[in-house]
Order: sequence, then C-alpha cells, then structure tokens
Amino acid sequence: MKQALKSKALAAASIVLVALTAVWAASYAYGAAHSFLQRGQKRAIPYPASFREIEGRGLMAKVWVNGAGAYNFAIDTGAGTTIISERVASEARVAIKRGSAVNISGLSGVQNATGREGLVRDLAIGGADNLLPSGKTVIVARGLPEDIDGVLDPAESYWPLGFVIDLPNGEISAFNPQANPVRAGNVPQGGAVVPWVFQSGSRRPFVTLGDGRRALIDTGSGFGLALGEESAHALGLLSRDGRERNVVRDLGGGRVTARRIAPATVRLGAMELRRVPTDLLSGSMAGSPILLGREALAPFRLTFDPLHRLIQIAPQE
Repeated sequence: MKQALKSKALAAASIVLVALTAVWAASYAYGAAHSFLQRGQKRAIPYPASFREIEGRGLMAKVWVNGAGAYNFAIDTGAGTTIISERVASEARVAIKRGSAVNISGLSGVQNATGREGLVRDLAIGGADNLLPSGKTVIVARGLPEDIDGVLDPAESYWPLGFVIDLPNGEISAFNPQANPVRAGNVPQGGAVVPWVFQSGSRRPFVTLGDGRRALIDTGSGFGLALGEESAHALGLLSRDGRERNVVRDLGGGRVTARRIAPATVRLGAMELRRVPTDLLSGSMAGSPILLGREALAPFRLTFDPLHRLIQIAPQE
C-alpha cells in the first residue's frame, strides 16, 4: 500500500529521528553481551507483545515506564535510542541527569532542539509485568505528536537479547542468541541472512546492499526505499519526474522534502526485492543513510541477532 508523505508528517518516523545525536557511550563488544547472558541466563525472556501499524504513526505498542502506563510507543529500529515525552517523564518520575543536554537532529542535520538524558528503573512492553532487559537510558524530548508518548528502539531496549519483528502478524518477541542463534547458512526460502553492520557508535541495524552501499533497516519509516540525491545518482535512480513533493519538519527543526520516483530493485544477500517503492529526499544532510522502511519490509519477519551480528529476513510462511 502506498502512503502519501503528508500523512507521515511529524509522525515519529525515522525521517524525523534517524540522525539523533546522543552524548553517552556504550560498549557493543561481543564479550560484554556474552558475559551478561551468562550472568542473566535465569532471567525471564520477555514474552511476545502485539503492535498495530497505524498510518502516519508506525508500529504502535503499549509500553510501561517505571510501572506507569500504558503509553503509546512507536517501535523504531532507526531511532538509535529510546525517546519519551516530557509528560511521560513527569508521570513516570523519570530521573533526569543534571547537565545532560542532548542535541537532537533529523535527516536535515539542523540542531535547533535539545533533549535531556533520563534514567528509568524499568521498561515493559505488552504488559506491565513484561520487563525489557535494557533501555534504562532514555532521551526526554519535546516535539512528539500528541498521540505518541515515546519511541522504543528494540536494538537498545532488548539488548543483549535478540528480537524478532513479525510485520505480517504484528508481533515483537525476544530470544536468547546463545541458545537459538541466527546462522549464516540457515537462509529461509525466499529470504536472506545478512550481516548486521554496527555503524557510527550505535546498534542501529545497517545492512549492505548488493551494490556495496549500506542501508538502515528502519521500522520507523513508512517509506520503501528512501535516499538522498547523492545516493540516487550513484544508483542511477535520479529522475526529474515524480509524484508531488511534500515537506516534513524533523525534531531538530529542519525541513526535508520527498518525491516518489520510479521503483527500484534492491538486493539483500540472496534475496532480490523488485519494484520497491522509492522516494527521493531533498534537504537531507550529506551522508544521510539510505532507508529501507516498512513499505519494503511489510511481507517479512525480521530476526535480529546482536551477539552474532546477523539479521534474518524471512517471508511470511
């Protein structure tokens, strides 16, 4: 289903959040995850939780913060961190770190907004008792739509567990990657297993396309394939024709325009996606990632293994 960009304006999609700039550091080493899993192997793995795809908002799930809720959060693999509104921070009594101002920008690179670093005791999804193992550090920010209370980045909040986003069935679940690893040789029919590329000091799931360029698997974006003019030129996709141009304003206060151009073919490992709906972005800062969003990923079950740094993409059975 094709979606007009107008309906996605200020929708907590990753066209708004993808270039979020945070100020803390974290360790993503294999050893850190390995030791945590050994220590925490008796810890309960979160049970599956349902989400609904809402046009103009994304994959929406019920989330509890410090036992307060339920709140409406968008599940966004492209966010780079978990974000909560100031209202949620107040109601859930989230501790704000002094002197923790965080610059916030979107694809435009404009940084006219700041947030604050907060610490939560616990996050839960699908039920107040369904606690997530990580994600204790959050960004408290303004500018989210009134009907979105926050953005949950599963790569951060489920760490060091693996997680599965089943788009056709509307479910997110967790697994122990030591006991049930994704294996490079276990390629599902009609699907692919590809390396999970950690880039720019974050766990956002980048993958390498068939032409060697990297793209961000971005469940927060309603696009199929979205890319800037520089990447479009390199891929031979740039077209002066296209559907009407629309404008979105990102959380940093910048403006990005998009134009639907001719569909593209995308290769991921052994899988080839044909006629992927493609949008050309203008006004995005240099070096902005290519996005693979929900319009391309909708038929698939996505399994993310952070321990072995692999992503399995499987069509609905």
